[in-house]
Amino acid sequence: MKIDRADFQQAVYDVVRSIPRGRATSYGAIAEAIGFPNHSRLVGKVMNGCSSTDEHIPAHRVVNSQGKLVGGGSFSTPDQMKQLLQSEGIEVSENRIRNWKNVFWNPMEELKML
Repeated sequence: MKIDRADFQQAVYDVVRSIPRGRATSYGAIAEAIGFPNHSRLVGKVMNGCSSTDEHIPAHRVVNSQGKLVGGGSFSTPDQMKQLLQSEGIEVSENRIRNWKNVFWNPMEELKML
């Protein structure tokens, strides 16, 4: 299946905008939810290109599948991603979300995209 970049980006942003405050999801979960389960790296590229100052796209809520904050380099300061997550009540220790299983938001279940 050919990927239209603009449509893919819009689908990623739509899912990311749906992540509730105080929750987080992974690149892979987003890729699966939009119908491209093997394209988590492309989701990462889309998120990397997202402005960290865009309040409408909470990029800080997207981490890797183990809950690690790997996208921090896309923010204006190295700690901004961590600070934004903590401001929402998410505990972060050693650059990883604590209680990841409880914080994880599964778009396939939450958005009923099955």
